[in-house]
Amino acid sequence: MNKLYKGLLVLAGLVAFPVFAAVDINTATQSELEVVKGLGPAKAKAIITYRESNGNFKHLDELDNVKGFGKASVEKLKAELSVVPEQAKK
Repeated sequence: MNKLYKGLLVLAGLVAFPVFAAVDINTATQSELEVVKGLGPAKAKAIITYRESNGNFKHLDELDNVKGFGKASVEKLKAELSVVPEQAKK
């Protein structure tokens, strides 16, 4: 019974704190990007346009090159965005 109780506590903790996955800016659609707090339709579209013109991002700091983004906005978004390396996708 003690194991069951501990198992329920662990399960309750997992439900209470859902796992957060950062949005990969190299594969995300516009609607997936728009879900990120601080990204609206214009910034989401700018990310996709930049990605289509220049290829995949190698690092989040490259967002600084996208129209509408500066170093401060990139810093604020780092917790919610990611760049998954190509070899990790295979």
